[in-house]
Amino acid sequence: MERYQTNERTVVIAQGGVMRGVYAWMGGGLALTALVSLLTVSSPALLQAILGNRILFYALVLGELGLVIGISGAINRISASTASMLFLAYAALNGVTMSTIFIAYTSSSIASTFVITSGMFFAMSLYGYATRSDLSSWGSFLFMGLIGVVIASVVNIFLQSSALYWVLSMCGVIVFTGLTAYDTQKIKTMGNRGTKGAILGALTLYLDFINMFLIMLRLTGDRR
Repeated sequence: MERYQTNERTVVIAQGGVMRGVYAWMGGGLALTALVSLLTVSSPALLQAILGNRILFYALVLGELGLVIGISGAINRISASTASMLFLAYAALNGVTMSTIFIAYTSSSIASTFVITSGMFFAMSLYGYATRSDLSSWGSFLFMGLIGVVIASVVNIFLQSSALYWVLSMCGVIVFTGLTAYDTQKIKTMGNRGTKGAILGALTLYLDFINMFLIMLRLTGDRR
């Protein structure tokens, strides 16, 4: 019995170490994104270059997508230092594209939405880490919900329905809050995979947070 308790305590300590590494990388990524966004929006020339050239803007977005796919798909083949550089490059690039939110929304609403999103993320991530319930059954449901939101959002580009826009935004919040808990539990149970494992987990939770933040900003943000 004592041996079992010792083994269980060892597992808990190991899981705590994994999550600390994940949150540290995620926090660093978010800080870098915020810093690059502020630097970009403070440079009228750079901001004009991004907003005034759709090809450049879409190239940046595609570059972000390529980095996410590259990190996720090649994490087992690349070194820890390469994975670190790619993650930081993605966070910085995302900061450049996200600088446009400062043009569309007031700074106070961006700040308040960030605080609200942080609270929601923390609560759901804590739930995913602490709960003894198996959340693996959420995976397929949330993935289908995400696909549905993406497809319906593309359709609404042509329909321009404000009612559908709000429904999709609410559904998006539900999906990403659920994914935060689901992904946290999945990362917690994946075991210690070193720096590369921490980076992959950080990227996953980073994407959950950023998407939740952007959806919440569309719902509650004050437009300029």
